[in-house]
Amino acid sequence: MRITKVYTKVGDRGTTRLVGGSEARKDSTRVEAYGAVDELNAWVGMIRTLLLSGDHQAGQQLEPMIERIQHDLFDLGALLATPADSEWQPPGVSKEATHRLESSIDQLNDQLEPLIEFILPGGGNIGAHFHIARTVCRRAERRVVTLYEEDLSEQNEGLIYLNRLSDWLFVAGRWAAKSLNERELTWKKNLE
Repeated sequence: MRITKVYTKVGDRGTTRLVGGSEARKDSTRVEAYGAVDELNAWVGMIRTLLLSGDHQAGQQLEPMIERIQHDLFDLGALLATPADSEWQPPGVSKEATHRLESSIDQLNDQLEPLIEFILPGGGNIGAHFHIARTVCRRAERRVVTLYEEDLSEQNEGLIYLNRLSDWLFVAGRWAAKSLNERELTWKKNLE
């Protein structure tokens, strides 16, 4: 794909072009779904930037996985931006991508103390960014659920991937906080 012109003026009417050339309203379910995935990818990119800006183990260990996740999210966004009747169909995310997340979750989680209480979002600057990305991932997941309910021809693997990615973001955030010696706060019920 070659992008020769950034502005098309299609959006001036409140619509956007989907893959294959058809137009959709910018507030359509499909555009909401891939827009939420795009926002998530931006937050994941912010985490990657923060990790790479320091000289620490967290950045070295998590960066390759985060780069892969960004590519996966772009693949998913391309799929969501493509109507089922389009001539070109991108592959989306694979079962292998989901398995990769699961394997990474297991590896990171094995290095953490088991949770006995819920933790509050935080864990230092990087940990807090992971928590933001986790909540944005959950929102993207909800938008994709809505799209899939409207269009049953959509593939389900993207939804499974997002569900697993939110788990990965949680565990990776905890792992990064531990690696960077940041404190995690547990939820105190009925704190006065």
